[in-house]
Amino acid sequence: MPSFQPSARSKWRTPSRLWLGLILGMLALGVSVFVSITQGVADIPLSTIYQALTAFDGSREHLIIRTLRLPRSLNAVTIGASLAVAGGIMQGLTRNPLASPSILGVNAGATLAVVATNFLLGSTSSSLKVTFAFLGAILAAIAIYLLSSLGQDGITPIKLTIAGAALTAFLSSLTTGLLILDQSSLDDLRFWLAGSVSKGDLDLFLQVMPYILIGLLVAFLSSRQITIMTLGEDVAKSLGLQTTWVKIAAAVSVVFLAGSSVAIAGPIGFIGLVIPHIARFLVGVDYRWILPYAAVLGGILLLLADLVARSLIQGQELPVGVMTALIGAPFFIYLVLWQVKR
Repeated sequence: MPSFQPSARSKWRTPSRLWLGLILGMLALGVSVFVSITQGVADIPLSTIYQALTAFDGSREHLIIRTLRLPRSLNAVTIGASLAVAGGIMQGLTRNPLASPSILGVNAGATLAVVATNFLLGSTSSSLKVTFAFLGAILAAIAIYLLSSLGQDGITPIKLTIAGAALTAFLSSLTTGLLILDQSSLDDLRFWLAGSVSKGDLDLFLQVMPYILIGLLVAFLSSRQITIMTLGEDVAKSLGLQTTWVKIAAAVSVVFLAGSSVAIAGPIGFIGLVIPHIARFLVGVDYRWILPYAAVLGGILLLLADLVARSLIQGQELPVGVMTALIGAPFFIYLVLWQVKR
């Protein structure tokens, strides 16, 4: 008979302490944004940065802050939060610790759609890129669901992982093939394909922000239901939960969050894999806390990864996707080994 007594760690997870941790995380996020805005090749005084944000005059320093550093920081925070929340939803709903938008093919679908659009139509507008990123994410999510539902035992965590890995490899090979056929697309999208927030397009950010806000709102409103779903679908149904609607809401949230992120910065991996595990370690199994913590921690991690990517090599800048891969790949291997040992 399993014990239902709270663990020593859970006794420390009181609501007041969890709120305190979330507030401290948001303060750390604010500090990270401030540091990100102040760092760059051009040495700009703090007083000038403040004036650029409050009294823009069109000077070179003000342009750097308003058109480069500020959008870049906002992109990093938003994308980090979006991918982390999307990964948390996928892990909770599928009860699969290896689930994330990058591993289960959602990012790969959005990426292929953007590259194919660029290949067929040439250089496309931001609005068209966003539209096709959403479409690719939707089709990839549907394909994963259909592939993993084949067989008598239905959808299982291991089948989801295998189907996601297979679909990701397939879609990535198609993307590579299109880029080989069209060298101009490769040149245009090279940095974006590696995952980058360097091109701080404030117009694109403002365009996708409503979709991201909708995705986050749906995720937070569904957090209690996702917590119940982690007990198993049969248990959730016995408690009166409309599991079909929960899955639909979760799918909408993941598509909006992952599609928007790919449209802005390309396929940045491992944020959606690593951060939900860190949040779960800190707050326990309640997704009403996991998702807000994941959003804050995801923003912090991507901001810090971007800071390292642009300062690691003097005079050069690495795509932030390279840094997240360096962090996430060892963690992914650890999770796989842990699953094998279970």
